[in-house]
Amino acid sequence: MRYKNFSTINEPLSIIGLGCWGFSGGDSWTGGSDQTSIATIHAALDLGINVFDVAPVYGCGHAETLVGKAIHGRRESVFLASKCGLVWEGSGEVRVDLSRESIRSEIDMSLKRLATDYLDLYQMHWPDPDTPLQESLEALLELRREGKIRYIGLTNFSLYDIEAAHMRGALDCVQGLYNLLEHNASHYHNIPLAYRTRDQILPFCKSKGLPFLPYSPIMQGLLSGNFDPNTWVDGDVRKSNPQFVNDSWHRYSALAETVSEFAIQSEKPMVQLAINWLAEQEAVGPIICGALCPQQLIENAASVDWRLSAEQFTSLDWQISQVLYSTELPPSSD
Repeated sequence: MRYKNFSTINEPLSIIGLGCWGFSGGDSWTGGSDQTSIATIHAALDLGINVFDVAPVYGCGHAETLVGKAIHGRRESVFLASKCGLVWEGSGEVRVDLSRESIRSEIDMSLKRLATDYLDLYQMHWPDPDTPLQESLEALLELRREGKIRYIGLTNFSLYDIEAAHMRGALDCVQGLYNLLEHNASHYHNIPLAYRTRDQILPFCKSKGLPFLPYSPIMQGLLSGNFDPNTWVDGDVRKSNPQFVNDSWHRYSALAETVSEFAIQSEKPMVQLAINWLAEQEAVGPIICGALCPQQLIENAASVDWRLSAEQFTSLDWQISQVLYSTELPPSSD
């Protein structure tokens, strides 16, 4: 495993991080089981992956509980990241709440589920229009002073809010949607995004030495080289992604075919090409890669065993950008 260093984090971070949404249980993702998820987490530890990214809302606490169980006895080997701000009622309906009271309640529940007394990174998951940003940041700074969290991050926030948090001394990293086929996405599923990753967030992170953690690095499996919507069960979260239906699906599947052809010419697996493209960008920190089984994880980790040449990176980036930036896009796309 290769690692990167950033000025805001006092330790090396593995270029590949383990995204834990797939450990939600039930039918959230096709092909998962708790036993396989635990085996995947153990494989990540054995490969030297030290960044684990989870959230309470993943399976309504299920993913956090499973991660806590799987890392028992190896907690010090993990840079453990979770999130706050998405809370659910008894019915499972999720709402956004970044009030001070809610954040303080959420951290204690997350620590209990994860069987730890601190988090390395605590991130606000989505903006809360009903709570002033200052109130949320003050709550996170309180938690840091109390030793319950070490670092603070924002996920899916606008550049304006990111700049405000940085000026307040309450920002150590940023997370957002970014992959080879979605450079400046305006929506994630049907949720509007108030930022443009490539044009706004990456330049800011680079200038401040902040790691940017890209999620959905293989576009929920489209860039895996093994993508078949016909195998998904009814509850699979990818069924609600508008990029995978109608005109958007035809466009993105054609783009994926371009990547596949480039991978064949490069004699590298498609999934590794997509991840390597991210890893070669200076501001990109741990890449939040999901994996439903150890084999997928091993394939992801092998992405950083080699490096794209400058010529390969430029050629691949140019081919995809020509399509992304020259086509009139529907509202739910880049």
